Amino acid sequence: MKIFPRLQGPNRTAAQAATVVVIMGSLAWASVPFYDWFCRVTGFGGATNVAYADSDVVLDQTITIRFDASTESGMPWTFKPVERQMTLRIGETGLAFYEAHNPTDHPVAGQAAYNVTPYAAGGFFDKIECFCFTEQVLQPGETVLMPVSFFVDPAIVEDREGQYVHTITLSYTFYEIDLPENMAEEQAALALPAPLTAEAGPVIDTN
Repeated sequence: MKIFPRLQGPNRTAAQAATVVVIMGSLAWASVPFYDWFCRVTGFGGATNVAYADSDVVLDQTITIRFDASTESGMPWTFKPVERQMTLRIGETGLAFYEAHNPTDHPVAGQAAYNVTPYAAGGFFDKIECFCFTEQVLQPGETVLMPVSFFVDPAIVEDREGQYVHTITLSYTFYEIDLPENMAEEQAALALPAPLTAEAGPVIDTN
């Protein structure tokens, strides 16, 4: 019986890396919400941090933030950044807006998955408030502006890889989720056919 040799050294490392890529690609394809959760927990793929206040330090050095938007296949919304990019001082709080529109004749609920590139910047990109923290529901024909406030941690300039980052791209992908239970029930009730009513027939005079 032929036994395949065990991989050693660089070959083994390469095989392990390839396995991780394949597994994560499968997870991303199979379940956007699960993939998003995995990235937030592990920092994989440029997941960002959450801050509860502005940075205490603002540097003179600047950094450019680019904004990107997309929707998952089947999501009926249109979704785009209002500004394509802005330049801020490192540590300075920025405020950006994304525009979403529901062109359908019924409410649609969505949740945003997000990341930043290059991945080395993920651990230094801090969000203070973001529409991606909660699910969003747009009514038929509704258009909304959704804000995200953030800053780049000044510690990035001391990081071995982060110090060479001069541009960060913040990307969001909206995918459709189930409506909240109360709204789903209302929509189901509206979809029911109207009750039939007896029509009044001609009056017959029996006299």
